[in-house]
Amino acid sequence: MKGIHSIFIACFLVSAFACFLASAFDPSPLQDFCVAIHDPKDAVFVNGKFCEDPKLAVADDFFYSGLNKPGNTYNRVGSNVATVNVDQIPGLNTLGISLARIDYAPYGENPPHTHPRGTEILVVVQGTLYVGFVTSNPENRLITKILYPGDVFVFPIGLIHFQYNVGNTPAVAFAGLSSQNAGVITIANAVFGSNPPINPDVLTKAFQLDKNVVTHLQSLF
Repeated sequence: MKGIHSIFIACFLVSAFACFLASAFDPSPLQDFCVAIHDPKDAVFVNGKFCEDPKLAVADDFFYSGLNKPGNTYNRVGSNVATVNVDQIPGLNTLGISLARIDYAPYGENPPHTHPRGTEILVVVQGTLYVGFVTSNPENRLITKILYPGDVFVFPIGLIHFQYNVGNTPAVAFAGLSSQNAGVITIANAVFGSNPPINPDVLTKAFQLDKNVVTHLQSLF
């Protein structure tokens, strides 16, 4: 009996640990689909969205058009990210996947950022990109690669990563993410453009910069 009891306890702990890990990601759906709607009338709340009656689902709930169109890269960083997640395709709700098109102007970049809820897999279809991510503390190891059309690269969930167009012609890439809404935190925007602003003294010490430099950076974001 003691052995059986130990096995039961071990199985319970493993199951609990598995549940804990699963809770960090989009939970697996318990139905074929759960089309998200904004009207709570006669709906069920799942994964942050209300789900309509499955019998009312139509093809357009699982459809999006427009990723063939280049995005406007006329901005300070020279890139544009067109995201297709649950907000664009309501049928993605609970399915744990989304997509993005990234356009880069010559020497444009998708600046250092993280996706708190999803791993990203990126494929280059045009141009040449310098990409990379940084591992967590204490190593903070930079892992980089030059990508050409047809090349694929993975950015692990939560790690800071970037893409930079090293060519003098536009570049295009598509990315899949392991979440219906992976979220994005652009490092510079979050640190220097928070609302309300972070106390400059905090950033001066953290980045070992002159306070005037910090306040100037905050004014840019």
